[in-house]
This record gives sequence, C-alpha cells and structure tokens, in this order.
Amino acid sequence: MKLLRHGPLGQEKPGILAADGTMRDLSAHVADIGGAALSDAALATLAKIDPASLPVVSAGTRLGACVAGSGKFICIGLNYADHAAESGMAVPPEPVIFMKATSAICGPNDPIIIPRGSEKTDWEVELGVIIGTKCKYVSEADAMAYVAGYCVSNDVSERAFQTERAGQWTKGKSCDNFGQIGPYLVTRDEVADPQNLSMWLTVNGKKMQNGSTKTMVYGVAHVVSYLSQFMTLHPGDVISTGTPPGVGMGMKPPQYLRAGDVVELAIEGLGQQRQDVIADPA
Repeated sequence: MKLLRHGPLGQEKPGILAADGTMRDLSAHVADIGGAALSDAALATLAKIDPASLPVVSAGTRLGACVAGSGKFICIGLNYADHAAESGMAVPPEPVIFMKATSAICGPNDPIIIPRGSEKTDWEVELGVIIGTKCKYVSEADAMAYVAGYCVSNDVSERAFQTERAGQWTKGKSCDNFGQIGPYLVTRDEVADPQNLSMWLTVNGKKMQNGSTKTMVYGVAHVVSYLSQFMTLHPGDVISTGTPPGVGMGMKPPQYLRAGDVVELAIEGLGQQRQDVIADPA
C-alpha cells in the first residue's frame, strides 16, 4: 500500500493511493497514519479495503508528512562511501547518529525555507524508514519485521550551522521545513529490496544526485538493529538513512540553495517530491 496524509497543515486526514493514481480518503477506517495504525495487524486490516470504494481526494489537495506523531527523527550520517569521500571524511566504523527536531518535519511538496542568516542551505535525498512496531535490542536478522514501510526523505541541511559553529550537527539539521517526508508511506511488502533502489535529486532541473541505496555502508536492517541497542524505537519514528554523493557542499566550488530555486527528488517505487525554495517569512 501507498499510504498518505492529505489536507491543510495541522488538519491532515489519512488516505491511500489507489491503483488508478487517485488519492482516496481513509478517514472512515483509521484516525491517522501513525501510532498503532502502523502495526502489522492494523496494516493488514487496511489492505483488505478496496480503495475504489473510498471517497476521492481532489488532485490538487496538499499532501502532509506521510506519518503522524513521530516521536523521533533519527538520521545516519556519512552512510554512503562516495558521499563520505566528497565530504572529505572517512567512512565511520559504526553508524553516525544525529537527530533532527520533529518540528522540521513537513509535507513532501512544502517549501524549503532558507533560515535567517543562512548562506549554505543544502539538499540530501535519502531513504526514510518508518518504524511500525516498538522494538529494543533486536537482532539484525529480526529487524525488518519492525519496519512499517519506507518513504522519500529530504534531509535539508544548513552547512555553516552544522559544521562551522560550536556544538553538534543538530542545529544545522533542524530548521523549520528541513524534513520533507513522503509523498507516501510505502509498506514494506511493496519494497522487495530496500538496498537496491535508485534515487535522484535535481535543482532547477539539473541532476545533482543520482545514486542507489545499494551503495549504503550500513543497510536498513543493520541500522534498525543498531539503533535499537541504544534506544527504544516506537511506531512512527523516522530513520533517514544517509545520502549518496552530489550534495552542494561537495561541489567545487560548493553550491547552495537560494530563494527561487526548485528542488525535485525521488526514490524508485516511493514517489517524488517538489519543493520551492523561499526565504523565511518570519
């Protein structure tokens, strides 16, 4: 299934993508796409519903983040060897973990907002993993059973905030609208191999990133198991698993986003995002 959330910011309703490409409303069957609705049993119940029997959602309706109520937005840094090289950093001996504030989460086509004082806002197409079942201390062999599904994630980053100021990466990763996820939560049964998905990102129509999840250093099962050794993962938690090469920071000279730019990105089978880049209106 391709599950989604539609409607104005803060008023999103649950939905599903039908086989004919129309969005259908699931409000009569589930309160939202999140929490207990992400369990295997709940997803199996939704899978029995014929999308053609559901109300059609207007094609121009805004899409919200594809999962509601995420308690954690966990990111894995330097998880593609070629991206580590372009960043001038070694491949880490263990996954690098950092957090994005959940307030950065927004819809897949919501704008990228350049924060006040930013000169180095950058893009990163990433495979997002959405936890479906609470887990702790799980083995790599069992880890995938706790995954509800996958999504496209844009781990937008302000590089000066991230690397040129004292402290950790979090403040360069957590600005408003720095976490577009969606358009869909694609359930794990529809993704035969999360380690073999092509992915790309363009800026103003120019291809910047063109990679594949097969070059990830630490795969999804390893990452889920690894994280569960340090913290309990809960339904709705989002893990953004790293980016392939082609980010603005790695270019010579570096290239960063400016108001008026348009960013588009996609992952095979998971859908596509489009974001206008705007200055912070605050």
